[in-house]
Amino acid sequence: MKILRNYVLREYTGPLFLSLGVLTFVMILGNLVKLAELIIKKGVDFYSVAKLFFFMTPYLITYTLPIATLIAVLLSLGRLSGDNEIIAIRASGINAFLVALPLLTISLILSLILVIFNDRFIPYAHYASRKTLTEIGIKNPTAALEPGVFINSFQNYVLFIYAIDQNKLSNVRVYEPQGAGKPTRIIVAKKGEFIAIPEKNMIKLKLMDGTADEPDPDNPSNFYKLNFRTYYMSLNLAHAQDKDAVEKKPKDMTIKELKNEVENLKKQKIDPAPLYTEINKKIALAFSCFVFTLLGMPLAIITRRREKSINFGIAVIIVLIYYLLLIGSETLSLQGFVPPGLSMWLPNIIFGIIGAYLTHRLCAS
Repeated sequence: MKILRNYVLREYTGPLFLSLGVLTFVMILGNLVKLAELIIKKGVDFYSVAKLFFFMTPYLITYTLPIATLIAVLLSLGRLSGDNEIIAIRASGINAFLVALPLLTISLILSLILVIFNDRFIPYAHYASRKTLTEIGIKNPTAALEPGVFINSFQNYVLFIYAIDQNKLSNVRVYEPQGAGKPTRIIVAKKGEFIAIPEKNMIKLKLMDGTADEPDPDNPSNFYKLNFRTYYMSLNLAHAQDKDAVEKKPKDMTIKELKNEVENLKKQKIDPAPLYTEINKKIALAFSCFVFTLLGMPLAIITRRREKSINFGIAVIIVLIYYLLLIGSETLSLQGFVPPGLSMWLPNIIFGIIGAYLTHRLCAS
């Protein structure tokens, strides 16, 4: 039995590490394209982008590890079943469940490790990436700005920029709402430039060749047009300017911090359902490793497919259904239709029941 167990584990560990590496690389590649644009098009320094990349990568493991366990169990047991090795093992009097039990044990261990990972490492990395983005925004304001859209990133002002080339702006419009019933102040310029002053957490906007609405000293509610060659404005970020003072969001908190926040909200008579949702989501996602393995084991043996393409296709279908269910369950939880403790575990419960039923049928046959 020991020889058989080691044989099955060898068949499983190779696809597990290969799938984990490939999936993580593919997701990293998608982020690398966006990060490269920050350096090439936005002029962000390499060190800041490297930090951002380093902190963004751990978050991918939350999703790639469960998917890798599913692919690994489908490939390994699918190969054994396709080559009739499972039939030979069962013919020798060994239950098929005992063959796959080591894989189920490994997936449970991985789930427990992922619980700790989601609770400790992911919140820290997520929070650090947000602080890095804030730091980039202070040093290079255009890095987070997109041309052709209204920009609400600055206090009291709304910007619309037709074109952005690194730190140079073209056809800039600045809107300053004055409040209900009052006209909006508008500044229009052909060219512009952001001047970052990181040591003072300040951003200056230099506008060139334009017109500005200036309040009438005798009647401040009215404006008169002022033509200018150069016009300077001081801008404050709408959110935290100090990267060390960035407020934590639920995704940035550990389970202990979320529970403390729940108690604070209860004292203020505020519904803490979104925080309960986040707590349960962290744990439920971790245990998807175990659930995927429980479902994948009987499917791999029943379908008896050694072709990798078919097994990958099965994995894609399972993953799509699972995460669609997860998104739907999260929506139900946040809107208060289903308690968080139930809704965030629904995908695991559904897939777990199906996997347990198929495993029982397989062992009973």
